Parts: sequence; structure tokens; C-alpha cells
Amino acid sequence: MQVFPTKGNLIAMKRSLSLALLGYDLLDRKRNILIHELMTLVDKAAQLRASIEDTYKDAYADLMQANISLGLITPYAESIPIENGLSLTSKSVMGVELPRVSLDAQELDINYGFLNTTSQLDRAYLAFDKVKKTTVMLAEVENSIYRLSVAIRKTQKRANALQNIIIPRDSAAVKFISDSLEEKEREEFSRLKVIKAVKLKRQRPLDKKED
Repeated sequence: MQVFPTKGNLIAMKRSLSLALLGYDLLDRKRNILIHELMTLVDKAAQLRASIEDTYKDAYADLMQANISLGLITPYAESIPIENGLSLTSKSVMGVELPRVSLDAQELDINYGFLNTTSQLDRAYLAFDKVKKTTVMLAEVENSIYRLSVAIRKTQKRANALQNIIIPRDSAAVKFISDSLEEKEREEFSRLKVIKAVKLKRQRPLDKKED
């Protein structure tokens, strides 16, 4: 970008450069905070995935035993009420909205009779209740990871634009204008010296005539 070398443009470009440097610093801080938050959630997600795999494995093993002991347990499963205690809110981390998924804490209620059922069905019911709660936590964490990843990419892109394009461009413009103004001042100083020398040279013969 070529700009006309004036003091006004120099002030404007210095202001633009200062804002670009400040913007880059803020974006760099935001990026670091988001990355730290992301790494924390990645570790948590890994733990939840390992936990949920074991929980699902145990739940399906208990379900298989219940099916063996009772035949198909569909009638008992249909007595379990549909879960409607989920709620969704959000929290902000450096302007990034992360979901908060919660499940209302309710006392576990057995909705089938005990006369014609077995303990295998009870274990399966408890195991799938644990699966449900772990799934809610994992859904929150994995959605947050996705949103943070998107935000980090956008932040990185903006920071790169400032670092690689805007800041070098403004720095070059400030240097060009400063160098041009300094050169102009030197030329003006030299011109004034020449004018002064010419005036002095013209003045000396007049002084001699007066003598």
C-alpha cells in the first residue's frame, strides 16, 4: 500500500499499527485461553468415553441376562417413562458460547412390578440409568470441544491476518512515511543552508563597498 508521506498520514498509520498490535495481543491471549479450555475438555472427554464404553458393556450384559431370564422385556421397558428432565443453558468463555446440559436429579423410580421380574432386570435398569447420565455429560463435553475448535480456528485465522498482513503492511507504511519526511527535512535543511550561504555571499560585497 502506497500512502502520501504527510505528518497526518504518519499519525494515522501509527494509530492503525498500534491498534493492529493490540488486536493481535488480545487474539493471542484469547487463543491461548481457548486452547487451555479445549485441552481440559479433551482429557475429560477421554475419561468419559472410557467410562461410557464400560457402562454400555455392563448395561448390555445385564440386559442380555434379563432377556434370558424373562424372555423379551419389551413390556417392562415400555413402563419406563420418557426422560423429560433435560435442560440446556450456556456459559461464555472468551465470547464462545458453550452448552451446559443438565439432567434433573430425581429419585430413581421403579415402574414395573417385582412379582414377575428378576434382579437381572433391576441391574439392567440401573445400568442404563447410569448410561443416560454419562451420555448427557459426554454430549455437553463433545459439543463444547467442537465449538471451541471452531472458535480457535477463527481466532487463529484473524491473528495470522494481523501478524502476516496488516502489521507488516502498517509497519512498512510507517517506515516509508517516516523516511520520506526525514529525507524531506534534510533536503529542506540543506536548501536553507544554501540560501543562507548565498545571502551571506551577496551581503559581503555590499559590506566592503560601505567600508
